[in-house]
Amino acid sequence: MIIAVQIRIVGMLIAVLFLFVAVPVVQADIYLFIDSQGVLHFTNAPTSSQYTLYIKERPKPATPTKKYDGIIQEASNTFGLSFSLLKAMIKVESDFDSRAVSKKGALGLMQIMPQNLQAFNIREPYDPKDNIMGGARYFKSLIERFEGKLPLALAAYNAGPTIVDKYRDIPPFKETQDYVKKVMKYFYLYKNS
Repeated sequence: MIIAVQIRIVGMLIAVLFLFVAVPVVQADIYLFIDSQGVLHFTNAPTSSQYTLYIKERPKPATPTKKYDGIIQEASNTFGLSFSLLKAMIKVESDFDSRAVSKKGALGLMQIMPQNLQAFNIREPYDPKDNIMGGARYFKSLIERFEGKLPLALAAYNAGPTIVDKYRDIPPFKETQDYVKKVMKYFYLYKNS
């Protein structure tokens, strides 16, 4: 009797274990195509060879902080920028750390360089509202400068607009290319969450 009960318990444990192991993991590759107007097209089912693999598999969902959502929404409304895009930039720039300082000296949530604080009307770089509004103001000017071409505006935010002007494309710097990809990845995730 005891042996039969033990066999049943072991059998049930094996069945439960099988359920956890047998559950398939859902993954979806994301493909990107940038048309001649600079418009980005994302899909998980490319319809032509012009699409290139952008994200190999769906990454774990980002853990967005909602702490700054009100300020991000205000900046989004004020400057006509996507809420999800601004949030993605903040995620990549500072990982939502309002006291962040980069190796190059960039400050706050949107990583503003000290020499640009006055130009972006930022009095206190560690104040979330001041920093986000100033960073959004600057990014809006880059969007306008690069005629709405988001990859170029993002590259300019990272490397500087004169570098992007020089190459007339995303510069061939790994840091800048990675930056554009990361922001677009989080933009996609926030937009679809």
